[in-house]
Amino acid sequence: MDQALLQNDTALVTGAAQGIGQAIARAIEEAGGKVFAVDREFDLSVPGTAQKLAEKAVQALGTVSIFVHAASPPRKEAQTAARVTEQEWREMLEVQLNAGFLIAQALGIHMRERKIRGRMLFVTSLHAESPRNLPHYSASKAGQTMVMKELARALGPDGIRVNAIAPGAIPGAGFKGSPALVDKIALKRVGKPQDIAPMAVAILSEKYGAYMTGSTVVVDGGLALYNWLEASS
Repeated sequence: MDQALLQNDTALVTGAAQGIGQAIARAIEEAGGKVFAVDREFDLSVPGTAQKLAEKAVQALGTVSIFVHAASPPRKEAQTAARVTEQEWREMLEVQLNAGFLIAQALGIHMRERKIRGRMLFVTSLHAESPRNLPHYSASKAGQTMVMKELARALGPDGIRVNAIAPGAIPGAGFKGSPALVDKIALKRVGKPQDIAPMAVAILSEKYGAYMTGSTVVVDGGLALYNWLEASS
């Protein structure tokens, strides 16, 4: 990682205790940035916490120039459309969608007032576009994608860029890769958080991502190339 790529940047990263969020937080630090990394010490499923977190990050860092939203409640394969509970539905959307927007909104105002050419990144999923049999998860990721686009339009005139990164099969948060799944991936392996973090840093950097906003970059090892019609023939 280029140690000067994010030099002088200050970043709030949610979901940073493990997995993709942790890997991105570490990669930002390796690229020269200072990180306020948070996880469950801020319960984003509780209304009002998102705004408090944005304020805390500004207090801790002085200013915030980067926001990465990777927080997500654990999910289980049994949480299908027929079985997901109202509490599970509300928690997923509150953490991934509502909190993501409200933190971005607060930090967007902060960046605009301080004339910071900020950057924001939502960690979405292939299932923002394709069903996952976990309706609360897929719906929240689809919502994040549109929130990202709305923020990109609104904040672009102030030089603030907003994008998303859509990982493929990355074991963690209740998800485990299987041999059957690996067979559907062009590169024939599940991914690691370390496969996602360098691309995230590139998108956030001005060296590589300066003319990029409102976009989703897919990093999936070729999983989206799988043709289920061909497989069943």
